[in-house]
Amino acid sequence: MIVIKAVIMAGGKGTRLRPLTCGLPKPMVPIINKPVMEHGINLLKRHEITDIAVTMAYLPENIEGYFETGKKWGVNLNYFIEDVPLGTAGSVRNTGDFLDETFIVISGDALTDLDLDAAIKFHQFNNSKATLVLRKEKVPLEYGVVITDDNGKVIRFLEKPSWGEVFSNTINTGIYILEPEVMEYYTKGENFDFSKDLFPRLLNDKIPMYGYVTDDYWCDIGALEPYKQTQFDLLSQKVNLPMGVKEIEKGVWIDEGTLVSNNAKLIPPVYIGKNCVINENSSIGPFTVIGNDCKIGPSASLKNTTLWNNCTFGSLSEARGTVICSKVTIGSKVKLYENSVIGEGSIIKDNSTIKQDIKIWPQKTVEKNATLTQNLIWGTSAKKNVFGVRNISGDLNTDITPEFATKLGAAFASIFKDEGALIISGDESKGTCLIKNALIAGVQSTGTRPIKVNNCLLPMSRFAIRYYNALGGIHVKKDPTSNNRVNIEFLNNKGANIPKNVERDIENTLCTEGINRCSVEDIKDVIEVDNLSYFYGEECKKLLQDINQIKKNSPKIFLTSSSQQELELATALLKSIGCKVDVEITSKPSLDRIRARVWEGKYSFGALMQGNGESLSLVDGKGRVVEKENYFFLVSLLLLKKGEDINLIAPHTFPTVFENLGKTYNRQVVRTKSNPASVMNEMLKEDKITGNYLQFILNYNAIWGLGIIVDYLVNNTITLSQLISELPVYFYKKQEIPCDWEDKGRIIKELIMENKEEDLELFEGVRIKDERGWGLILPDHELPVFNIYTQGHNEEYAQELCDLFTEKVKSKLKNQR
Repeated sequence: MIVIKAVIMAGGKGTRLRPLTCGLPKPMVPIINKPVMEHGINLLKRHEITDIAVTMAYLPENIEGYFETGKKWGVNLNYFIEDVPLGTAGSVRNTGDFLDETFIVISGDALTDLDLDAAIKFHQFNNSKATLVLRKEKVPLEYGVVITDDNGKVIRFLEKPSWGEVFSNTINTGIYILEPEVMEYYTKGENFDFSKDLFPRLLNDKIPMYGYVTDDYWCDIGALEPYKQTQFDLLSQKVNLPMGVKEIEKGVWIDEGTLVSNNAKLIPPVYIGKNCVINENSSIGPFTVIGNDCKIGPSASLKNTTLWNNCTFGSLSEARGTVICSKVTIGSKVKLYENSVIGEGSIIKDNSTIKQDIKIWPQKTVEKNATLTQNLIWGTSAKKNVFGVRNISGDLNTDITPEFATKLGAAFASIFKDEGALIISGDESKGTCLIKNALIAGVQSTGTRPIKVNNCLLPMSRFAIRYYNALGGIHVKKDPTSNNRVNIEFLNNKGANIPKNVERDIENTLCTEGINRCSVEDIKDVIEVDNLSYFYGEECKKLLQDINQIKKNSPKIFLTSSSQQELELATALLKSIGCKVDVEITSKPSLDRIRARVWEGKYSFGALMQGNGESLSLVDGKGRVVEKENYFFLVSLLLLKKGEDINLIAPHTFPTVFENLGKTYNRQVVRTKSNPASVMNEMLKEDKITGNYLQFILNYNAIWGLGIIVDYLVNNTITLSQLISELPVYFYKKQEIPCDWEDKGRIIKELIMENKEEDLELFEGVRIKDERGWGLILPDHELPVFNIYTQGHNEEYAQELCDLFTEKVKSKLKNQR
């Protein structure tokens, strides 16, 4: 094997690992008493790779001060510091002349026992210019997903996909074997990434790029759970790496200078570092790691727990699944529960209790007899993923507590760089008001001004953001299915739901406690708005062509909804522009009921509003229903006939007959991801009021939508029935198949591999073409299910394809089990 060089990327801050990384770069976090990067250096040395570059950005002095020249480990270390962020590949390119021969890139904050020789031989055998080390992962959302052909050649990849974009369960480990010429695509000092920038260019230019799939151990220690699990895996000897310490009995490793009382109980597997004292009657293990110079008091008990160096653990104290950083003092009779973390230099005094999931930042003190139920910095602990497909929802005072809502408000306000206000709105139910007030407190704590809009439907909140030129908004509403459940939606400055990257920013802020706090004098007063409904109605009238013509014709409309407020707002608007309106409020609105009323009362049309202010279904004078996809078609047709200069925007799952509408009117069709935020933000791409803004209004603002539809019908002397008669005919089916989360990536990959490339479309999920039409298999964003969408050339073909792909997915699920 040729001699090659290595680059260790060691610039990680480890924000999701805080408080472990508050004063420590992520590569220096200890795994079995050694920095994780040290395990990587030892692995390279065992494979005779000794010329190593280290790229650094965050606290580089900690890394260089520990490893120095690398002589102690038998390697030669060369350090390169980024003054400004350069991206993953940019940091490697920053090593300049070091990259003069084949080199391997590894991460300084992942643990692996990869057989480097085998991976390098694979690279050489295939004459590859870039080889990505891959492995299979059941739930691949936090990684880059890669698919290769039968020979291992990379044919597609995507960085950190949503479930709809998962087309494989094979992930990118971030370990690469590269030829130096591939780095010439960019210049030294440029900011660029491997997965986002370099690899797509190599793929596009058909440069040989391969994926080496390994079963060897690999784990990124980016969060607390994998950090703990990696230690447990080493203790269980699932990782082929030396412990570097004598094993005094099966599963018990103790380093030199440590004293263990004869009465102490060591339950394997256990690791204890140098110069420790383990006092009488203490119980250590299983799965406990103790660093150097630690003292464990009499009758103490530790299970599934990690102590770093120079810690004191008091008598009769207990730790269960805790990580305790260096120089921490734990008093007597202290209880530390699962997933708690104690930051460096903290003091936990006697008889204290630290509850499950609580994190304590460095240099904090917990007084005697205290019970800590919140993080000792701010708020309560947060889940890593809190967003569903378009909102955050949960049971009041269980999933969504006032404490959590306060932190949410603060996290959302913290992501904005500019000064401004945030709209906080919602209905007036008790639970909603409780959460709104908590959100407002969080927003105020960052120095951002809250504008509280009372008794407000979601489209009104969208309108308020634009009307008051706000940074964004948060809308809270009671869930219609349960009085004890609330939904929270986050909106951007255009009134659309925030995209996925902003959701991730909020989630990361929650996890890392990266909230911006203001001083007392910077706290802004709350502005309360009680009369928005008036301005909301008046603004809609500005979008209408001729209100006087509507008043002359006095069209008669029948409305029904489960929401009294929605009916009142819609009635007020329609009457003010000259309509005659009859309404019916019911807890279970029925389209059949509307059909009967429209037929009997000779209404122009009937409308069912879903109570959320957004969704609208129509019934014409002939009793025909227009809802869901047909409603989407209807409003697009209306705008085209109005002569609006628009792109036709539709989700990827929508029937492809939509393209025919675009061809007829010579308009471009733009497909988006299926989540509502993607559709909304595409429609609101331009700041000015255009046809696409009207498309947004008609699809996400039922009350304004009614006004625009009435205005169009009257001023063009056309009935709803006539407009419906122009809708295209198509044959479309939907089906849902339950599955396990871990099966999603595997099944999508199998479907890709067994179909020809020319028959596939991988924009979201996998669309498979067929002579009878097409089928789209899409993993659900929120639920453990596959969604099947099919379109056929006729009704029979659509059903056949639905049955075919349903059975295909079910068969693959069954075969795996």
